[in-house]
Amino acid sequence: MKTIKVGVLGFGTVGSGVVRLLLEKREMLSRRLGTDLVLARIADQDLERPRPVTVPRELLTPRAQDILDDPEIDIVVELIGGLDPARDYMLTAIDRGKHVVTANKALLAHHGNELLAAATAKGVEIAFEAAVCGGIPIIVALRQGLAANRIQELFGILNGTCNFILTQMSQHGMSYAQALAEAQAAGYAEADPTLDVEGIDTAHKLTILMSLAYGARLDLEAIAVEGISRLDPLDLQFAREFGYRLKLLAITRDDGHRVEARVHPTLVPKGHMLSQVNGAMNAVYLTGDAAGPILLYGQGAGMMPTASAVVSDILDLARNLTHGAAGRVPPLGCRLALESTRLIKPMNDLVTNYYFRFAALDRPGVLSQVSGILGKYAISIAAVIQKGRVQGEAGTVPIVMITHEAREADALQALKEIDRLTVVSPPAIFYRIEDPHLHAAQI
Repeated sequence: MKTIKVGVLGFGTVGSGVVRLLLEKREMLSRRLGTDLVLARIADQDLERPRPVTVPRELLTPRAQDILDDPEIDIVVELIGGLDPARDYMLTAIDRGKHVVTANKALLAHHGNELLAAATAKGVEIAFEAAVCGGIPIIVALRQGLAANRIQELFGILNGTCNFILTQMSQHGMSYAQALAEAQAAGYAEADPTLDVEGIDTAHKLTILMSLAYGARLDLEAIAVEGISRLDPLDLQFAREFGYRLKLLAITRDDGHRVEARVHPTLVPKGHMLSQVNGAMNAVYLTGDAAGPILLYGQGAGMMPTASAVVSDILDLARNLTHGAAGRVPPLGCRLALESTRLIKPMNDLVTNYYFRFAALDRPGVLSQVSGILGKYAISIAAVIQKGRVQGEAGTVPIVMITHEAREADALQALKEIDRLTVVSPPAIFYRIEDPHLHAAQI
């Protein structure tokens, strides 16, 4: 029986899960492969920290180079995270003819084109199922399962930290600060949560999904990004009154000419499947022109769900090695992806529905002034709520509106003009809405 050897760079949370699966399920994995799958070495700078798995001491090394220099290691698993030295390690592994598995979405979003080009030139593969949505098999679905489809649209709840925070704010009336503190106490959020709450982590993942969906180069800079750190629970309350829930969504849509690429807090109808995704769970809702709508749902992070995805990639590469079929499926699902680009729709050209909230003086005629400006920019109102005075907003009342479809440039210009009214306390608050029923009602 042929032997395939694996080296793991990084023995942290996910690395521990991968090592556990490779050791505890070696017999089962080897039987499925028809090949002996051997964990040959584990490299980590801190070998003394307690781990949830016990390994023979001879497998451990503090030097990544011991794995990269070993000619018998066929597959290198990169789980150290970050951009450097992970990029250098991956390029070295590729140069030495080793296949690579990674969970590093930031590295792929920033340097994926370079790494994939290097791997193609060397005749080796990079696998990255664990880079997006942990245990949800979205990468293989886009690369292979939906290969006959043109992906028309994709909406993703791709960050469990943000989804947990929004769930706490929506269901329990917490402030953003309170919900973040709970996320940190539960281990969902880092001490510095910036990458998560400002939408950057979600943008990294959307970069990868868009490249797979459209068969084009990775382009992180094309994505418009807004986070959740400035959310007011008041808006989640009003959203519920209108029949919506607020989620941080990754959104891409193909109109046949240009594609949307955006990450931002979004109002979703309470009857939509994505609005039911709560806590730290992830989900991807997409539509293929042949397959129709599809929802993939599950744990987007954590030791074992992510380790499951990593090991699935190891098995896939091991099968290719066994049968001499490296490169059988291009890493981005399309052989010409690294030479292709897609035209991105500027945010100013986006046409969608909007939620507006204004703090206005409690006097007659204010609503007509606001609606007059909206009408000037061809923005029609679908629904409105006007409440009595809110404690802490002396002299002002919230006016909240849902609009029919409008162009983003017009919406922003209208809000700027409304903010200049003497009867309104700026700034106006707005969120975008994804509601197919609202679109249909206008038609």
